[in-house]
Amino acid sequence: MHFLAYILIYPILWLVSILPFRLLYAVSDGLFVLIYHIIGYRKKVVKENLKLAFPHKSDAELNKIRKKFYHHLCDMVLESIKSLTISEADMKKRFTFTNIEVIQQLEDENRSIALMCAHYGSWEWIFILQTYMKNQGYAIYKRLANKYFDGLVKRIRAKYNSHLITTKETIPVLMQLKKEGKVTICGFVSDQSPKAERAFHWNEFMGITVPVHTGAEMLAKKLDMSVVFFGVKKLKRGFYETTFTTLAYHPNEYPDYAITDRFLDLVEAQINEAPEYYLWTHKRWKHRDKVPAEYQKNV
Repeated sequence: MHFLAYILIYPILWLVSILPFRLLYAVSDGLFVLIYHIIGYRKKVVKENLKLAFPHKSDAELNKIRKKFYHHLCDMVLESIKSLTISEADMKKRFTFTNIEVIQQLEDENRSIALMCAHYGSWEWIFILQTYMKNQGYAIYKRLANKYFDGLVKRIRAKYNSHLITTKETIPVLMQLKKEGKVTICGFVSDQSPKAERAFHWNEFMGITVPVHTGAEMLAKKLDMSVVFFGVKKLKRGFYETTFTTLAYHPNEYPDYAITDRFLDLVEAQINEAPEYYLWTHKRWKHRDKVPAEYQKNV
């Protein structure tokens, strides 16, 4: 069944991917009408999240952000499909870096890098970063149920010397690479909610105390990886600009969770500047009523 789904859907995805961008975004506009006005995909979740994050904004302001978010979400879906066939030159034109030297300097100093980001702007095209680097890149991801589409996603990333590894594979793979003396860069999308009962740390995010993923920081300390945040700014439709911020050169010089908290501060700054580009469909604040006693003072 999985193979049948793959051979039926893949040709459609490929045909969409070869559309020129003007037509691609026309398809995105049609998709917006479908998921926003007809299906209403997660509209209740998005509305609740926006109210929680921006309690002082009016309903009119929140509705404006919500519609802009859905337009951006549809663009992201189509841009992800475009990754199938987009050329390296075109991607470099559309996903640029303001200070690539930050990453290149760390690489020249034989520092492995834990690259932290949020579900903000565009994280799909960050893999073009590998074309500016000598060493191999890895990204943590959740394996797709359909092994054929899972393999397709891996092949797309591998075009730029990036490789996807699951959460369970992360520690053994990176530890083995360190043992072999290899310098790597590993990407972590660290803004979503962990399970409350497994959280080691809680802190405020958009003014609400929530459990926080600390895996990137803890792994960076274990393997002595420099920690870098990449922030994304959407310049216009289909064009993004990325800026790197070094959070820690030697992470073990920082108290536990200080790096993670700084990461959250930078994510908040992005959201406050242009909230429509954050991924509001996830239930980021679903554990806000389970705050442990030791963190109650932050509520």
